[in-house]
Amino acid sequence: MTDRHDTATTLLWLRQGTDLLSTTVDALDDGSFVRPSCLPGWTRAHVVGHLARNAEALVRLATWARTGVENPMYANRAQRAAEIEEAAGYPPDRLRRELRATAAALDDALTHLTPEAWRSEVRSAQGRAIPAAEVPWMRSREVWLHAVDLGTGVTTADLPAELLDLLLDDVTAVLSAKEGCPACSLRPTDRTRQWRLAGEAVEAEIVAPAADIAGWLTGRTALAGAPALPRWL
Repeated sequence: MTDRHDTATTLLWLRQGTDLLSTTVDALDDGSFVRPSCLPGWTRAHVVGHLARNAEALVRLATWARTGVENPMYANRAQRAAEIEEAAGYPPDRLRRELRATAAALDDALTHLTPEAWRSEVRSAQGRAIPAAEVPWMRSREVWLHAVDLGTGVTTADLPAELLDLLLDDVTAVLSAKEGCPACSLRPTDRTRQWRLAGEAVEAEIVAPAADIAGWLTGRTALAGAPALPRWL
């Protein structure tokens, strides 16, 4: 089973997802950028602008790991929100260029990290202490899930199977620690593994394909009869 700090695998997923994302965005006509995405309150331009700013923020973490000088992703949540809102107003050609340029800069920054730098401790946007080796996994989640959010036909079923399994590990752990998370047994019909939400006492059993369960857990899709969940991120 792949670990979130296995950079050989997560860098591959990052690059595959980036290629899919870039192809998806390049296929959008200019008028499509102002149309709603699958994320409430965000247009497709918001999604693309966020992804460009996210790549820049993760370059800051890679620089922190390489130099040892603290360089957080964002000064605060207000800065992050303001940058996304500003980027959402950019012309489509600028958004396309920035998406590709920032993704390339992040890939270059990660490629040049040494084994020691990968082990360096940095902080996520939520303030969680993590090794720099977690950064490719963080970006992999972003590019694959936001490709889904563009609403052009990419779905969670397009995620690589091992990435999907690790996403289920990740999201169930985060949600289980949140207030109001229901106790559920998750039984993907296309896996031999099972996952669990919250406590030991099972209140609901969710039986569906792994991609559908991941979509529900991350707030991308609804599952008939499934309970409401707290927000994942």
